Amino acid sequence: MTPFSLHPQLDADTHFVADLPLCTVRLMNDARYPWLVLIPRRDAIREIYELDSSAQQQLWQETTQLGELLMTVSGGEKLNIGALGNMVPQLHMHVIARRSDDEAWPGPVWGVGTAEPHDNEALTVLVDTLRMKIAELPSYSY
Repeated sequence: MTPFSLHPQLDADTHFVADLPLCTVRLMNDARYPWLVLIPRRDAIREIYELDSSAQQQLWQETTQLGELLMTVSGGEKLNIGALGNMVPQLHMHVIARRSDDEAWPGPVWGVGTAEPHDNEALTVLVDTLRMKIAELPSYSY
């Protein structure tokens, strides 16, 4: 079995937040949207069906837990979850908290405007907050 490696584009577009039992959790570097990306730490997986049934259940559990957490932290109105992978083939789940006043509402966030990187101070506060909340999840372990 080859070790897990993160696709270079996911590495370039996101900031590390935490590791859950299955997924590494990363924050998309676009301050316009509260946007997490969950990547199962399994090498050469492109599709959800390539995970065994236990890992599929774990992926859904982690996705829904992080979705609820993101909605709570951000005050979002609607949660968008997707696994598109058209540009980056490595399996990853987008978890995005949306608001009716965001730039892309009510459409999808992809291809709308230009990403606005998090400034360092806001990034530190947000990542620290997310880590604190993730540490409180029942499935989280150090």
